[in-house]
Amino acid sequence: MPVVLIVYDSETGNTEKMAKAVAEGARDVAGVDVVLKHVDVASLDDLLQADGIVVGSPTFYGLMSAKIKKLFDESVKLHGKLDGKVGAAFTSSGGIATGAETTILSILHAFLVHGMTVQGRAKFKHYGAAGVSVPDEKEIKDCRNLGARTAQLVLRLG
Repeated sequence: MPVVLIVYDSETGNTEKMAKAVAEGARDVAGVDVVLKHVDVASLDDLLQADGIVVGSPTFYGLMSAKIKKLFDESVKLHGKLDGKVGAAFTSSGGIATGAETTILSILHAFLVHGMTVQGRAKFKHYGAAGVSVPDEKEIKDCRNLGARTAQLVLRLG
């Protein structure tokens, strides 16, 4: 059965809430297994075993957290081995216009360098899910949608 891995970093708990919602949305899609891991316990082997990888990070100065960046830096050891997997991203930030899009794009950029497939969205929040401070119900719904869309794409491409 295909696996969707959600890896996240969270200092205040906001990104963790979003990660749980992404996992919930992916679990609603029949035919996929879902694994949710904090970046502190995620490994390169987890990335290899997954068919879809969703990464969530708080926004720090318009960029992903140092822990998420470290995982990507270590993933150079896997270069060429993530080719064709599905990638998606989400972030929580401290306010509006504080770098959420650039954080998501930095994660997606790493996926693209790995040769992964990234799905855009024609509706609002084209690049992934983003929340401000404590995620509200609309932002949680966006996260569930991101998880479901990622799982569906994994199944379509599998």
